[in-house]
Amino acid sequence: MTPLQRVAADTQAPGDAVLASQAAAGDSVAMAALLDRHFDYVQAICLRMLRDPGAAEDARQEVLFRVASRIRSFDQRSSFRTWVFAIARNVVLNEIRSRARTPAPAEAVETAADAAGHEPEVDTRLDVDAALARLSAARREVIVLRYLCDLPYQEIAEVLGIPVNTVRTRLRRGLGDLRVIIGNSSGLGGVEA
Repeated sequence: MTPLQRVAADTQAPGDAVLASQAAAGDSVAMAALLDRHFDYVQAICLRMLRDPGAAEDARQEVLFRVASRIRSFDQRSSFRTWVFAIARNVVLNEIRSRARTPAPAEAVETAADAAGHEPEVDTRLDVDAALARLSAARREVIVLRYLCDLPYQEIAEVLGIPVNTVRTRLRRGLGDLRVIIGNSSGLGGVEA
């Protein structure tokens, strides 16, 4: 399918609210379409927040399972995407809490360092991931939701259950922290809070 055909198909596809209603009524095709539509966003948030491909895959599967099993509880007061990200956030936070209680084996740390590679874009991505890892969970999740998942401030506020101004504050402070961590006080390539 060409990109133009894909765009045409997307504009004719039913919206999330319609698919969610159909899925809640037991339509497995609608559920599959919803899960497929949001798969990449769920994968991205799990990977960025957990920084471990294996754990991110497990978390993604758990998120998609919860979405499918709880579709009847989606009341459409917020967008479907916001609801999905609220579920993803809870799953990721549970995984982070669980990890905090379980020490990582030294071999796993060494293997991850050995697998880093030396290609410039890989090194840059690792630098950004390492910098994100040094942020507090609250600031990291706002940055990931805003710049990786491209959520607007209002949706981030809904997902996190905090006021929009708190989102803006965490984002501004998180970006400031990243500038210090990366060592570039002049900015991060035009990223603005």
